[in-house]
Amino acid sequence: MFDSCELILSTSSWKTLLGLNKQDKRLIMTISNYQDFYDSFTPALIEEKLVGSLKEGFNVCEEICDRWAENPDRVALNYEGVTREASSHTFAEMQQRAAQFANLLKSKGIGKGDRVACLMPRTPELLVVVLGTLKAGAVYQPLFTAFGAGAIEYRVTQAETKLLVTDPDNVSKLDSVNGCPPVLLFNRGIADAKYADLPDFEAELAAQSSDFEPVKIGADDPFLQMFTSGTVGKAKGVAVPARALLSFYVYMRYAVGLLPEDSYWNVADPGWAYGLYYAVVGPLLLGNTTHFNENAFTPETTYGMLRKYKITNLAAAPTAYRLLMANDHILEGDDSFNLRLASSAGESLNPEVIGWVERRLGCPVMDHYGQTETGMTACNHHELEQRIVRVGSMGFSMPGHRIVTLDNDLNELGEGEIGELAVDMEKSPLFFFPGYTWGEKNPFRGKYYLTGDVVVSHGDGSHSFNGRDDDIITTAGYRVGPSDVESTLLEHDAVAESGVIGKPDLERGAIIKAYVVLKSQYEPSDELAAELKTHVRNRLSTHAFPREIEFMEELPKTPSGKIQRFILRNKAKDETDGLA
Repeated sequence: MFDSCELILSTSSWKTLLGLNKQDKRLIMTISNYQDFYDSFTPALIEEKLVGSLKEGFNVCEEICDRWAENPDRVALNYEGVTREASSHTFAEMQQRAAQFANLLKSKGIGKGDRVACLMPRTPELLVVVLGTLKAGAVYQPLFTAFGAGAIEYRVTQAETKLLVTDPDNVSKLDSVNGCPPVLLFNRGIADAKYADLPDFEAELAAQSSDFEPVKIGADDPFLQMFTSGTVGKAKGVAVPARALLSFYVYMRYAVGLLPEDSYWNVADPGWAYGLYYAVVGPLLLGNTTHFNENAFTPETTYGMLRKYKITNLAAAPTAYRLLMANDHILEGDDSFNLRLASSAGESLNPEVIGWVERRLGCPVMDHYGQTETGMTACNHHELEQRIVRVGSMGFSMPGHRIVTLDNDLNELGEGEIGELAVDMEKSPLFFFPGYTWGEKNPFRGKYYLTGDVVVSHGDGSHSFNGRDDDIITTAGYRVGPSDVESTLLEHDAVAESGVIGKPDLERGAIIKAYVVLKSQYEPSDELAAELKTHVRNRLSTHAFPREIEFMEELPKTPSGKIQRFILRNKAKDETDGLA
């Protein structure tokens, strides 16, 4: 899979080599102690840090807010607005407003097990809805603000949502939502006059008491109603049980490496799993301040946020890091930040980006792997010293999980073998996925949960992402993962992003085709396409280079930023059918 040799790095040479040797695709740093912690780990180590317990149950708002509200100055949220001034909000304030919202829900007959949705940007009011829903023992349902009416309708009808909170910028989407639940409108005064009859969020809250006894739910009762991102097929329901708090804690503390003194910012939108799990629940569970930036993600807004709040611990998707790298010219040569650590999740992180983060943002970035269904399960752990860290790999099983590679007969595979990533549920006490909410698919076989992702096993408990099972390209008898080709293309100075798929071909079964987005200073040309093909052939292999390259203005993506390769596959199939 890799051309270059493995390099064993000392800690002191790690930063230097990342900055100087971009050609090495597999860099390894020797360290220790992960295995000892992993082997001795039990859920009790985390359970003792929480207010509730697996046996007696939890109130999630109590775990992530109320317990920290005793200190009146402890800040839960720093908010950077678009039209509103920036503001900070304490745990004590959020505790009171959450109680008011919980009383509002109770007055409407909404309680344990009921779904409450929020269609709003990253604002303090969104956090109030999350916390108040959880305080009432109800189930919070995120709705991404880029959703159209059809996506909203599918989710609220499927979940039988009891209440939907929204704002003037998004309320019009609900006009054509069949079966729309009752709506609560924030900032009704600036909304179109036709929405004047909708109940006003602030007025309704003001009428409620700030005293509310938190409703406890069982460890297996849901507190979040998620839907998968839809990279493959229709979005499926995922009801996250309260026991997931233990897994979230382990990820934040040991993989993200979050410390009490950290200023932490997860760029991901809380309309999606990584943002809701680890920009809202995760940091607040540890008592840390979280940060919301309502502004659109740009290099300028990102750097402004990092500087203003002196962010020391950053989490984002590879899409975000790639965008920053593609606009490297915005940074001055002597620009510096307070960053101590960075984390990446959503897609595999290529070595070129890792090197850039190290050089320009001034901190190591670790690749993490997870799914909406499971949360994070495999990581390069910032706070646990692993025996080895392979640059660009998803790393080792997170404590409380056992991650393996399987063949089609459920045999566990060894070093260098390619198969499907799976969770050994019998040896994963923090595994919390109970199955899709409405039985849309059965991902379980025997004692294994099958992720649908194809990986390379390194034979030592770690893995590297190779692609979704649907994404793997079989060309002339070779199986090629799109991630390798995409990473190699990204090494070229002209390439900002790429999406690689298999295009049907009579002779080879499929040929590799790359859809490429260029950086702003480059223009598409046949000469550049030929140069990119040669680059991949020379850097990767003779069978894994793209025989076709098509330049695009942008790639199709899910709202959470993942490349939708199935759209590219359909586009390529249509081209082949047209020629036939």
